[in-house]
Amino acid sequence: MPKASGEAPEAPEDAPEQPEGGGGTLWRRFALVAVPGLVAAAVLGGMTTQGLLAASFAVSGDSFKMSADELVGHGFTQYGATVESVDGSSRAVGLSSINTAELTNLCMSSLWDLPVGEATLVIRAGADTPVEGTNLVLDIEQLRGDAEFSSIEIGRDASTLDKADGGQGPAGGFGLQADSITVTDKQLVSWSVTSGSLRLSGLNLAIKPGNHECF
Repeated sequence: MPKASGEAPEAPEDAPEQPEGGGGTLWRRFALVAVPGLVAAAVLGGMTTQGLLAASFAVSGDSFKMSADELVGHGFTQYGATVESVDGSSRAVGLSSINTAELTNLCMSSLWDLPVGEATLVIRAGADTPVEGTNLVLDIEQLRGDAEFSSIEIGRDASTLDKADGGQGPAGGFGLQADSITVTDKQLVSWSVTSGSLRLSGLNLAIKPGNHECF
């Protein structure tokens, strides 16, 4: 059975900063899942061709970690949602949709507890050429990094979000969206990822004995 990879790092409490140029909103060490009431916790859920929808499969019992030097996305929405685990329980997540995304130096890892001891699934790609994804949907527990948004809207009704294709939530729900998002030094804990397409340049997948998580 996979082994839980531990608690996600606590969200920083730094106050937002506004760049002087007026071109976007910059939040230093911004924890993206700052939506009230979102408390979440689940393995590499799968990168399917159903990127316009939230993951329709049952998630596993552990989260996985993802890091990147930089994520650049266009067309971004987020709202509160739930995913179903194999034991029938519901888990709260921040459901984030991005129309197109590029990730530089991507790392994904899942820590397993096997009969022979701990082992880590490690996937790396995009060291030289960025990973490219379309209709990317992430069920997020925690995201940390330096984030910059353009034309951000916070507190918009989730059913009216229109920046990402298929990125609408329930009426009355808390939502946020932006024309674009850039996150550097990204550290993400997620339950699942789906994508309409995903190009992993320079892919390297390995099972390593011991703990070799991305962060």
